[in-house]
Amino acid sequence: MSENKGIGSKEVAHMAQLSRLSVSEQEQELFARQLGDILGYMDVLAKVDTSAVEPLYSPVRHESAARQDVAAQVRTRQEVLANAPEADGEYFMVPRIV
Repeated sequence: MSENKGIGSKEVAHMAQLSRLSVSEQEQELFARQLGDILGYMDVLAKVDTSAVEPLYSPVRHESAARQDVAAQVRTRQEVLANAPEADGEYFMVPRIV
């Protein structure tokens, strides 16, 4: 996979400049070769027949453990307000902050 897929030292130097990185000429050649190999491997992956593979958004199956979204009244207002330090019958009473 050493064929260079259009990535040369000039392109690497341009990407380094855009990224505000300092890259030596030896590194430019190395990165150009490595990026070419990566792009070559992408070509290999693009040729793989995936027509029989079901599309997925995650390699892990996610089962929803959530309950059904059904409205239910568990406690009455009086039961909830009974736990409040101070209430006016309908609302919690809290100290004024401002």
